Amino acid sequence: MKILVATDGSKSSLNAVKYAAKLASNLRTKNVITLVSVHDDAALKHAARFVGKNAVDSYLIEISEKELKSAQKILDKAGTKHNMAIKIGHVAEEIVKLGTSGKFDLIILGSKGRGGIADLLMGSVAQRVSHTSKVPVLLVK
Repeated sequence: MKILVATDGSKSSLNAVKYAAKLASNLRTKNVITLVSVHDDAALKHAARFVGKNAVDSYLIEISEKELKSAQKILDKAGTKHNMAIKIGHVAEEIVKLGTSGKFDLIILGSKGRGGIADLLMGSVAQRVSHTSKVPVLLVK
């Protein structure tokens, strides 16, 4: 079973990582879990005009790497094989796109992460992923 776990470093997303590790252990799956961190660069497009797109992308990658460390520690402690992916773009779209293109069997994510004002107006990332994904989605509190 191929499992994709989206994480943003929030308590809820780390609970999703713990659940994924437990699920992988119970299923005795030989496949690895893939952790993904996605950051939207839309709010930084104006800054990119001054510092360059590469600088903005580097900044977002650095943030993702920091967020992934906590999730990595959980999986290392559980003895669960894993790899990581970092994406830049619309968060829900990138998660769904990776879930489909990577031929994952399941996407796991926290039901409450660190969203912005747009999430209050349009709904959460978890809600958008669960509504648009053709891959089954499991939400963890």
